[in-house]
Amino acid sequence: MLEKTFYKMMLSKSFPFPVKVTYWDGKSEVYGNGNPNIEIIFNEKIPVNEITRNASLALGEAYMDKKIEIKGSIQELILGAYESPNSFMRSSKFRKFMPKQNHTEQQSEKDVQSHYDIGNDFYKLWLDPTMTYSCAYFKEGNQDDLEKAQIDKINHILDKLHPQKGKTLLDIGCGWGTLMLTAAKEYDLKVTGVTLSEEQYKLVQKKIYDENLQDQVEVKLEDYRELGDQQWDYITSVGMFEHVGKENLGQYFNDVAKYLKKDGVALIHGITRQQGGASNAWIDKYIFPGGYIPGLDENVHHIVENGMQIDDMEMLRRHYQRTIEIWDKNFNNHRDVIQKNMGERFTRMWDLYLQACAASFESGNIDVVQYLLTKGPSGKNLPMTRDYMLKN
Repeated sequence: MLEKTFYKMMLSKSFPFPVKVTYWDGKSEVYGNGNPNIEIIFNEKIPVNEITRNASLALGEAYMDKKIEIKGSIQELILGAYESPNSFMRSSKFRKFMPKQNHTEQQSEKDVQSHYDIGNDFYKLWLDPTMTYSCAYFKEGNQDDLEKAQIDKINHILDKLHPQKGKTLLDIGCGWGTLMLTAAKEYDLKVTGVTLSEEQYKLVQKKIYDENLQDQVEVKLEDYRELGDQQWDYITSVGMFEHVGKENLGQYFNDVAKYLKKDGVALIHGITRQQGGASNAWIDKYIFPGGYIPGLDENVHHIVENGMQIDDMEMLRRHYQRTIEIWDKNFNNHRDVIQKNMGERFTRMWDLYLQACAASFESGNIDVVQYLLTKGPSGKNLPMTRDYMLKN
C-alpha cells in the first residue's frame, strides 16, 4: 500500500496529459483528464528506495528488464515528464548527484570503445550511408533524407571555416571519417583525424586507401591530448566535448587553442545545456560512460580563458531532435535483426535511449551548439557578414 501511495504521488503530477498506469497487482488508474494514449504497465514492483536513489537509473533498468512496459510513444511520455514542473524528472525530491567520473586517458579510451566499438555493422543498420553519428542539418526543413542532411551538415561546418585550399585541418574525434574525407576531396585541405575507436580507425584507414588519399589525409588511433606541438590552420570537433568530462573540459578547449595556429579558425559542435551542465546516471552506466553535457556558460568561460574568441554560435536543437527520430525509425525497422544479434535487453536499451534523447531535445532540456572560434580577434580572416556560411 505504501508503494502505491508513493507511485501515485510520483506519477499523478508528472505528465501534462492523461496516462493510464497498471500496477503489479493488475489494478489500473488514469492520472489526468481524458482518454489516455499512453499506458505504463508495472509487471513487477520496483523498490521505492531504488527510485529515490536515482529515478532515471532505476526506471531505465526496469524497462530494459521488462519490469516496466510502455504502450504508446516513449518519446511523448518522456517529453511530458520534462514539460511538467512537478514531475519526477524535474522535482528536487528525486534529483541525486552523480559520483565523480574518471577521465584519465586510459579511462577515456575504455569509455569510447565501450560505445563505438559495438561494431560497425550495428551502426550501419540505422545510421545513414555516410555513417555520421551526430546531429544532421536539415536545410529544407523537416525532410526525411537523412543522408542529404548529414552531407549538408558537413558542408555547413566546413563552409563556416571559410577554408583556403592547401591549408591544414585537424578533426578531433573524427568518427567514421566523412567530414575529414570531404574536407580533403571537396575543399582541398590536408587533413588529420584522431579517434580512440579501433573500429572507426580501421574503416577510415580503408577509405583513405580506397580513395588514394594517403598523401592528403591521415588518421591517428590515439588520444587527442597526445598530438604534440603540431598546429593546424583549422580545427573541427563534432560531438566530442560531451565525452571529456566536467573536470577535463577546460583542458579540452586549452588543447583546441594549442593546436590552432595564430588567427586560425575552429568549429566546435556539441551537445550543450543552456540551463547548466548535467549528467544522467542511466546513460552514464549503459550508453556513454563518463558522459557529461556542459552548460553554455561553462563552454563560453573555457573558450575565453584559453585565448579564443567567439565569432558565431548556432543552436541546432530541432535538427538533432529530427535526426534522432529518423535514427529510431531506422533502428526499429531493423529491430528483429538487432535483437537476434544483440539480445532483447540491449535492443530495449537502445530504443529507450534514442527516444529519450529525442524527447530531451524536443523539450529544450538539452541543445546542440556550433561554436565558431578564432584564435585572436573575433572574425579575423573571415568575411564581414554571415552570408558566406549559407552559400551552398
